[in-house]
Amino acid sequence: MSGAKFQYDESGTFFYFMLSFEALVIIPCTYYFYPRNTERREKRDTTVCHCDNCHIKNSRLRAHEPYRKAKERFIKLLLFIGWVLLFLTAYKVAHLQHDYVAYDPFEILQIPPDSSMGEIKKAYRRLSLVYHPDKETGDEKQFMMIAKAYAALTDDEARKNFEMYGNPDGPGATSFGIALPSWIIEKQNSVWVLGLYALVFMVALPVAVCIWWNRSVKYNGDEVLLDTTELYLFFIYKTPSMIFKRVLMVIAASMEFRKTYNSEIIERPSDNVEVPQLIKEIPNLGEKNKEKPLCFVYSIKARALLHAHLARLKLPKNTLDEDRLYIVKKTPNLIYEFVNCASQLTMLALAGRISRMPHLETMENAMKLCACVVQALGPTKNPLLQLPHISEEILHHFTTRKRNIRNIRSLACMKSDDRRAMLRSLNDDQYDDVLNVISNMPIIDVDVKSEVLDDEDSCVITAGAIVTVTASLNRRNMSSLFDKEMDEETTNTVEEKPSSTVNGNGSPKPAKPKVWEKAGKKKKGKGGNKLKKKSSNAVSKASVPAKKQQVNGSLPNSKPEEKVNAKASDESGGESDSESDHNSANSVSGDENEPSVEKTEKEDKDVEDKEWDIYEKRLSKKEVLESKSKKSHSVHCPFFPDNKQEFWWVYVSDKKKHSLITAPYLVTNLVSKEKIELKFTAPPRPGIYTYSVIVRSDSYLDCDVLKTIKLDVKEAKEVDLTKLQWDVSEEEEEKDEEESAVEDSDLASDIESDED
Repeated sequence: MSGAKFQYDESGTFFYFMLSFEALVIIPCTYYFYPRNTERREKRDTTVCHCDNCHIKNSRLRAHEPYRKAKERFIKLLLFIGWVLLFLTAYKVAHLQHDYVAYDPFEILQIPPDSSMGEIKKAYRRLSLVYHPDKETGDEKQFMMIAKAYAALTDDEARKNFEMYGNPDGPGATSFGIALPSWIIEKQNSVWVLGLYALVFMVALPVAVCIWWNRSVKYNGDEVLLDTTELYLFFIYKTPSMIFKRVLMVIAASMEFRKTYNSEIIERPSDNVEVPQLIKEIPNLGEKNKEKPLCFVYSIKARALLHAHLARLKLPKNTLDEDRLYIVKKTPNLIYEFVNCASQLTMLALAGRISRMPHLETMENAMKLCACVVQALGPTKNPLLQLPHISEEILHHFTTRKRNIRNIRSLACMKSDDRRAMLRSLNDDQYDDVLNVISNMPIIDVDVKSEVLDDEDSCVITAGAIVTVTASLNRRNMSSLFDKEMDEETTNTVEEKPSSTVNGNGSPKPAKPKVWEKAGKKKKGKGGNKLKKKSSNAVSKASVPAKKQQVNGSLPNSKPEEKVNAKASDESGGESDSESDHNSANSVSGDENEPSVEKTEKEDKDVEDKEWDIYEKRLSKKEVLESKSKKSHSVHCPFFPDNKQEFWWVYVSDKKKHSLITAPYLVTNLVSKEKIELKFTAPPRPGIYTYSVIVRSDSYLDCDVLKTIKLDVKEAKEVDLTKLQWDVSEEEEEKDEEESAVEDSDLASDIESDED
């Protein structure tokens, strides 16, 4: 057998490789990178507000659309070229002529396989006269193939080789093809091939790895500089209790706003004139603070721009306003990192690793700062200013003697006529904008459940146990308050109709207003419910003695004659009494067995329910490992430079001690419902403890929810080691007895030797 041969592709397998490679690249790229204009059009069509600030924001976002359109066109062009190459490669593969064909001498001689030797010779002569090189129609290659086929069928050795190996010349060399074109190894192309290899593996790949490494060293997983994280940890540990302005001051000192750490920061010569003028307009800015880096120029500029943003001051468009937009866009991610640093230091302090614990107010002020930055409002401003077309002058109509509207929810609960009368200074379009924004604002309903998982009795909380607080968040739009108002009006009208009576003439007589109805419609419903509850309780209490009397053998309203007849029948029927007693005993025993069966069925169901709950919790733990989406609901924030999604912090705190119990969990995918599990260690001493489960928004002011939970912590159960059952086999017991006997004999011999 001849040796193996390695050769580059000459038969077209390279095109098969290129076809599969192009398909694996182009199809996923088309799915993920093809521009989808329908989503952007839907977002434009569903704009809920048409105020001036929203128009300015939309026009600013559309100013970047030419670059987006150019990018989309470039992506479409690349995808089109890729698909053209894919179809051309497929066409080439479909029309390839394969060089390898099974060798068949009968086909070459143009005779059937069952031909005799005479027919073979006759066919050879006929074809040799046609294809012999000496003839006019001769073909040397074809004649060689004919001669080889004739030899394969007439020569014994050639016939054996053909039958065994499929070739009259015997076994051929084993060839391994490489799916690359042969021009790669040609001498005239060697320089270009080596240059391409050097460019890819010696230049492009090391540069890409170096860039990735430098970026990964500087930034953390949330794309925040590690130096910024160290800065937050230092200041939080230095000043555990921070007021709102102090938190803003630390956020403004982030390294993302410094030119040496971020090349996107622009330092203009006009800052030497415009920044001092802006500082004069902002009182109590703290520009004379000597702490580093709070006293640096970049920090003072960022702080002044953040204060100007919260005060909604007008800035020069092409200079300071551009810097403000960049700083405000970066601020939410920095606040998320600040909150994480504060919670980490709190957990370390609870574990006893550090001495200073950050105060709860520090973290909550940072959360409040995030909502203030998104809505461009100061911490002391009225939350109603989040609505469009609402100014300080209109706010005077909200706080009068007749009406005291302090938040957006109370405004949504008003009657439509009263609301329109209060906002009569707005035209119809502006009023529609206000209603549209209110209807899309969130209302969070929170259900809290505390338990101890992986325990026999999960409802009992013992000292030192790991408590799991499950917070079920249900998000709904504030438009449900409008519907609730309409539902209350309809229910009130429906309830008033059957309350009328009939006069003597047959005409309906209006019912007199009752005492609890004079206070208003809401009190009327509550009073009616209370009366219904009282009447049902009275009925249930009255039914209890009736049941007792029935058990004793008499009805509550039975007449004395019936009682006498009952006594006579009891005296006359002695035998029947004995039989009845026997039957009653049997019936009682049967009744006693039935509850036992029901109890076992209930216990089985309880066990199944517990197992199902454990299975669901395991599934929820698996879902935690999956990546969370960051799409929930868009926020109405005309002063924020980019589109914003609703995020929520959920955590447990102790309001009395002003301390954090669990690390805040940032919910980024609350579309309608979401469940969050928060775990902490129960107090070491038994007693009743009061905690607060807080849900705080990062985008809206005055949308926070607080739920109070009380934990009845009991003493931990002592483990009785005597009750522990150990499964020991009989053989092991015998071995233990033998070993103990040997040890006893050894001890006895040692004692005797010592005595001697």
